[in-house]
Amino acid sequence: MSRTWLSIRVDLIGGGGRDLWPRPGRIFAASRRHTFAQFATAIDDAFARWDRSHLHQFEFSDDRRIGRPDWEDGDDTELLDGRTLTLSTLRPDEQFLYTFDLGDNWVHLCTVGERRIDPDEQVGIEPDCPVPYWGWGSLPDQYGRRWDGDDGATPLPPDPGLTDLPPLLPWWGSNRRR
Repeated sequence: MSRTWLSIRVDLIGGGGRDLWPRPGRIFAASRRHTFAQFATAIDDAFARWDRSHLHQFEFSDDRRIGRPDWEDGDDTELLDGRTLTLSTLRPDEQFLYTFDLGDNWVHLCTVGERRIDPDEQVGIEPDCPVPYWGWGSLPDQYGRRWDGDDGATPLPPDPGLTDLPPLLPWWGSNRRR
């Protein structure tokens, strides 16, 4: 079973009108029998996407595109159904794109590892869906919000230095020990 597992590196290149550097990334363990829809969900989970009402698609160098045809107006007959296509078509070292939110274009470069992996060694279990097992970088909010209530125009509020937290730890809250 483990010989069917892939290691796929996913780097977030940019979105929301800006390119990211350094680029945050995650490395996923994925079975060749998992679908592209499952992989899209795993990427969205790992990159902290909370508004899932947006279109997404995978794009390959041979012009194949994989996504959810039923999300379209029915005119895009070339979009392959990611709910049924599995990752079994991926080749070692192959690179392809994953785009979340076709308006804000959160573009990810996906690179298949050169060797198959054993999920028990990398993840500690054999998961039932693709999962990240390594990662780095700060993840931007999909709408660019920096704090709860950020409207994009209000200046950053002053840092309260942990005094706004309940005193559940000795160094939190207004009664904190100095």
